[in-house]
Amino acid sequence: MLKFLNIANLAVINRLQIEFRPGLNILSGETGSGKSIIIDALGLLLGERASQDMIRTGETRAYVEGIFGVEGNLPLQELLVTSGIEIEGDEIVIKREMAANGRGRIFVNNQSATLALLKAIQPHLIDIHGQGDQQSLLSADAHLDLLDAYAGADQWRRKTGLVYERLLKLAQALEASQRTESERLQMLDLIEYQILEIERARLSPHEDVEGEAERKILANAEKLATLCGEAYSLIYEDECSVLSQMGLAQRRLNELAEVDARFAATLEQFTAAKYTLEDTAFLVRDYAENINFSPTRLKELEDRLAEINRLKRKYGGAIEVVLGGLERLKARREELQQSEERERGLKSELRSMLEEYQGVAEQLGRLRRTSAQSFERIVVKELAEVALEHSRFSIHFREPVRGALAERLSAWLGEEGTKIALGRAGREEIEFYFSANAGEEVKPLSGVASGGELSRLMLVLKTVTAPTLFPRTLIFDEIDAGIGGRVSEAVGQRLTRLAETNQVLCVTHQAQIARHAQAHFQVTKEVDRERTATIVVELTEGGRIEELARMIGGREITTLARRHAKELLKARG
Repeated sequence: MLKFLNIANLAVINRLQIEFRPGLNILSGETGSGKSIIIDALGLLLGERASQDMIRTGETRAYVEGIFGVEGNLPLQELLVTSGIEIEGDEIVIKREMAANGRGRIFVNNQSATLALLKAIQPHLIDIHGQGDQQSLLSADAHLDLLDAYAGADQWRRKTGLVYERLLKLAQALEASQRTESERLQMLDLIEYQILEIERARLSPHEDVEGEAERKILANAEKLATLCGEAYSLIYEDECSVLSQMGLAQRRLNELAEVDARFAATLEQFTAAKYTLEDTAFLVRDYAENINFSPTRLKELEDRLAEINRLKRKYGGAIEVVLGGLERLKARREELQQSEERERGLKSELRSMLEEYQGVAEQLGRLRRTSAQSFERIVVKELAEVALEHSRFSIHFREPVRGALAERLSAWLGEEGTKIALGRAGREEIEFYFSANAGEEVKPLSGVASGGELSRLMLVLKTVTAPTLFPRTLIFDEIDAGIGGRVSEAVGQRLTRLAETNQVLCVTHQAQIARHAQAHFQVTKEVDRERTATIVVELTEGGRIEELARMIGGREITTLARRHAKELLKARG
């Protein structure tokens, strides 16, 4: 249930806070006052597309925040826990921010969330029905969804869809394996050549790094010998070498230590440094003696490195990538060599999967046909309660046209696949037929329902096909389009009954509907400092009389309109 709505800087709304009540909440006001913006704000909270144009002129950001009661709503609580959202108590807070720079943010219980999560949450919290929904009823594609919702066919429909997807993937795999023999052989020849090329190189991991290090040494052998000789002379061999000078210094330090014992430690450190230099000198000398410049070896290394670099450019940026590609090429060669055997295996899998599809699709179809009868009865009964007593409603089943997948199965499996209609949603197509008047034949809904009849039929279908184990918020945006008088009263009574088990928010221009409200909110526009802002006020009893009188009589509220308004509220009981 929606408890609280907080909106800032959205369209003509500056700051707006509404505390909704259980039962039937009515929003009324003159056309253009901003009622639909409030519904749009709720849509944003539940995953609708946001636009920077929705931000109030002159502002850099806008936000919508809603507090929802979720007591007993176990599916929603499980969804949130699975998504890593912590729940404390029986409420959740959803906030959506929009910025002029396009960087929006979403929070659920002060934790960052995604648009996908909002869309997943929506069916558990709110169902918004607007005039767009009425138009969607004219499409036969929506009819199957409504029947499945009434039948509780989610499980079987999900199973059917999963098996269909597996069938589709198997069919794609079979098509891929059924290349022409010449194409297969050409591919096999190419792969064989590539495997041979890599294997002939006999690559070793890190060989390029180690080879480059050796090549660098060989290419610079003369320079290395010269540097070693110079370093050895400077440290050890020359008459004025570092070690010769250190020997003199060592004798002076020794004499100092004999006089003052404090120099003993310094002498010891100096002596250690001298030994280190001697070791360095001998290391440089030995390194120079072992330099073995080989033009032949250098040429071999350069040729080898050139080959390695060529293979890396062709098959990957590193030896490890090339070797990994070799394994993939071998696997692909194996696949091509065994394509005939694989094709037989795929056909066998297809037959098994097709049998599984027939099983789940049959269960789904049986559930649909069984539920259709009771669905027709309850819809006709509910239509009578919204002043369509003479209407008739029926569901027509038809076999869907065989699609591309069924055609391919027929080609591969012969008679086993020729008579099967396959679809992600099962093997049935349905269409709602309707007649509003006695004696008139039922015809496809798209051709016989008027705007007012569609409004009432939408109300009936949506409420009948949306059963829930927990109360939700049902929003009806201008459900009264195209109706009035006695019909409006009937719709108001239906909404009142619906509000006994769900919270209902209804935007209406009809006093006969508004009089049934448990909470009535008036939406108006005010101009302050040359800026327009939408204001929402929960009406008192006196305010309700004035608003109903306005809805009855228009701008000029007469004494007769007020009297009529009072009678409407009194008749409500």
